[in-house]
Amino acid sequence: MIILTNMNVNDIIGILGVALILIAYFLSSFKLMDGQGSLYYWMNAVGAALACLASYLIAYWPFVVLEGTWMIVSVVALVRRPLSRGMNQSQE
Repeated sequence: MIILTNMNVNDIIGILGVALILIAYFLSSFKLMDGQGSLYYWMNAVGAALACLASYLIAYWPFVVLEGTWMIVSVVALVRRPLSRGMNQSQE
């Protein structure tokens, strides 16, 4: 209980972000979620954005760069996914 009462907003934001990333990874690793699916990329993008924000709020710049990059890669993959699916269908 003491741990929860000593947490601040930065901690809560960071825990939520990291939890989303880890849950997505776990579900994908155990084939409970498509590792190339939209939900996987959404969970990674939102989780990384929250972790990036938490890192920014405490001015821990290495993780701002890491999580910001993770978010950008996830968003690009999310945007490219429907585009590549449409291109594959047009070639058939």
